[in-house]
Amino acid sequence: MTTRQVADRFNELTQTGQWNDILDELYAVNAISIEPISSGVFKNAEGLDAIKEKGKQFGEILEEMHGGYSEPPVVGGNHFALAMGMDVTMKGQDRTQMHEIAVYEVKEGKIVKEQFFY
Repeated sequence: MTTRQVADRFNELTQTGQWNDILDELYAVNAISIEPISSGVFKNAEGLDAIKEKGKQFGEILEEMHGGYSEPPVVGGNHFALAMGMDVTMKGQDRTQMHEIAVYEVKEGKIVKEQFFY
């Protein structure tokens, strides 16, 4: 798939919250995930299994998902970016709005790198 096709499929799956399908279908097994240094909550992950584990850990600290969104992707070369956000209550915390920009790198039809800015 081209970067545009990966981005469009990613966007299609986000609209129905199919995050596991995104990982299984669109990610390379050696993909990496980069979090902001200031995040403090999540660490960088290397490899699809580690990225899936990071998602599992997020689910474990999530008390309730009230809603979310993702904007259509913008494609440039072998990267695409989109704005995403969630309305969540984390365990032991107040309800909050989270907003981020996510940038994805595509090689040979698969996402090989994701990086988040929030």
